[in-house]
Amino acid sequence: MIRSQLAEFMKRMDQRSVAIIPAAREATRSNDTQYRYRQDSDFLYLTGFEEPESIAIIAPGREQKYTLFVRPRDPEREVWDGKRAGVEGAKNEFGAEEAFPIAEFDEKLHEILDGANVLYYRLGVNPDLDGKVIREIARMRALNRKPIHPPRTIIDPATIVHEMRVLKSAEEIELMQRAADIAAEAHVEAMKAVRPGMNEFEVEAMIEHYFRRQGASGPSYTSIVGAGANATVLHYISNNGELRDGELLLIDAGAEYKGYASDITRTFPINGRYTKAQREIYDLVLETQMACVEMVRPGTTHDELKTHSIEMLTEGMVSLGLLKGDPKELIKDKKHEQFYMHGLGHMLGIDVHDVGLYYFDKESRALEPGVVMTVEPGLYISPATKDIPEQYLGIGVRIEDDVLCTTNGPRVLTSKVPKNADEIEALMVK
Repeated sequence: MIRSQLAEFMKRMDQRSVAIIPAAREATRSNDTQYRYRQDSDFLYLTGFEEPESIAIIAPGREQKYTLFVRPRDPEREVWDGKRAGVEGAKNEFGAEEAFPIAEFDEKLHEILDGANVLYYRLGVNPDLDGKVIREIARMRALNRKPIHPPRTIIDPATIVHEMRVLKSAEEIELMQRAADIAAEAHVEAMKAVRPGMNEFEVEAMIEHYFRRQGASGPSYTSIVGAGANATVLHYISNNGELRDGELLLIDAGAEYKGYASDITRTFPINGRYTKAQREIYDLVLETQMACVEMVRPGTTHDELKTHSIEMLTEGMVSLGLLKGDPKELIKDKKHEQFYMHGLGHMLGIDVHDVGLYYFDKESRALEPGVVMTVEPGLYISPATKDIPEQYLGIGVRIEDDVLCTTNGPRVLTSKVPKNADEIEALMVK
């Protein structure tokens, strides 16, 4: 049976067209070892097939609308690398109407292209396949005295697929909720276990161990575990620093469950109690984050969300003495970017930074029911900052939730992990 996503993709294609969608290629880690394989997100979304060396052919106007080229069964290789679906599995388990060994793709490429007015194919991702497709089209065009009809137009299939991926189905939301629950529970376990004297990598290992134990394939991105001043580095991933008494710990970690990502950040005191200065920064970020979560409603634009977060944080920074002057002028001059230099959030799905346009021409995209996005304001005060109250130096705070836009308002998928400072302190009582 053809997946619903694939059926919808076919409806949106030109009916006299063909799409060639390749799987992700395996990537070398070093010498003769490979990174753990992760399927191309668009290929996974359309087919559900997770093996490398595969190509999907989609032709809505033909008798055989969905064909997979896959690795054949090979008992010798399967001893080394694990079971393959093979040609029969591609049909019986993944809904392909036809399936062939991947080695036959080249000889069938002419047949695949012939008669299609439009080819949906993403150039620039797989250079080897690019060359085969372009050369075959050129060869077919040179045979203009024969009844051969190569595609006249090449369109990136992402123009269709990525907009489809913006709005999540009920089934996708269920998977994302599970990914969020696993990650939230892992964050709670970390809050309970953290002690001064531990190392950041111990916390990272604890969280990712929990992910795998609960059925996730692993983290959905490289986990950030930043203690003290390390939390002021936005994409800190060294995770090899010591957790010191009196400092904060920022953890940005999400789980991937059946291809779907979660993305959570919490910042909490290593010894279980916020200092006055830490609490002032934390509460400002939390107030901003909660106000922006409430704005995740149909019709609100991404720019409106970001603007509101900038306004609230800038006013708060003036009150705390981090910035001096009129908030509107400070925003106009981008002075807030010294301490808040990133966007408010991003769409979330199969990719942690999920696909889809954020702007149509110059107009910011409005939210719709079915969009899942992160809401993650933060303040990052480098220890080297000059002319600010000393008690705030080296404090980095980010608070991030995954939020589903619905007709009834925002639904926070990551609500299982606390973010109120009092609740966090109560949870961390040793």
